[in-house]
Amino acid sequence: MRHLRQRSVLPGFGLTLGYSLLYLGLIVLIPLASTFLKTTTLSWSEFWAAVSSPRVVASYRLSFGASFLAGLVNCLAGLVVAWVLVRYEFWGKRLVDALVDLPFALPTAVAGIALTTLYARTGWIGAWLEPLGISVAFTPLGVFVALTFIGLPFVVRTVQPVLQDLEPELEEAAASLGANRWQTFRRILLPVLRPALLTGFALAFARALGEYGSVVFISGNMPMKTEITPLLIITKLEQYDYAGATALAAVMLVISFALLLAINLLHWWGSRHHAPA
Repeated sequence: MRHLRQRSVLPGFGLTLGYSLLYLGLIVLIPLASTFLKTTTLSWSEFWAAVSSPRVVASYRLSFGASFLAGLVNCLAGLVVAWVLVRYEFWGKRLVDALVDLPFALPTAVAGIALTTLYARTGWIGAWLEPLGISVAFTPLGVFVALTFIGLPFVVRTVQPVLQDLEPELEEAAASLGANRWQTFRRILLPVLRPALLTGFALAFARALGEYGSVVFISGNMPMKTEITPLLIITKLEQYDYAGATALAAVMLVISFALLLAINLLHWWGSRHHAPA
């Protein structure tokens, strides 16, 4: 039997692969490689001093901790928002759907100023929280709020297509067999949604780690308290300490890559573990 090769609109494999590798090399690999090469101008003792001082370690703790917590919150909130947009019809649905993408379009500096204005002690929301003893602006909580704001669309837009492809009849069948809502969610919905939730979390987490504009205003930039690592990198660049800045950037890249690799391995393991026999 004669096999016919499928004709593609795009050029052949060799040309497209070569273009892809060239593009990734110019845009991603070469800049990242230059970051690591710049750190070689430091001796090991200088490198360790630059990346392990108490001020820098405090910034790591805030950047990674707030980004991780913001990603977890966005997983829950993003799932709820995606569920509402997919499963229900209501007046203003398109407006709500457009608002989800607002953090994508809004300049991060504008978002930071807006959040600071709202959550300051005299702001619309901060004035209500102040009598309760809750301070948001110029605290680590403000950093968490800003990172949650910019990360929500990643989870919603990742989970939404999966929910659209998920037939409501599966839930109805589970209910007819006596499953309650929690059992239906845990055994029917969660295995299908888990890969999308992990992907959305990874995207939101990675985006939050490198965030600068929306955080720099609401954090207050107090050393050892509300100072994030991207701000320290900018500070070193302004002081012409390029080697120190790239040393911090290299540490952020290595830790971020390790965490994202762990998330992807967990995703792969979960897919194999729940795959049908």
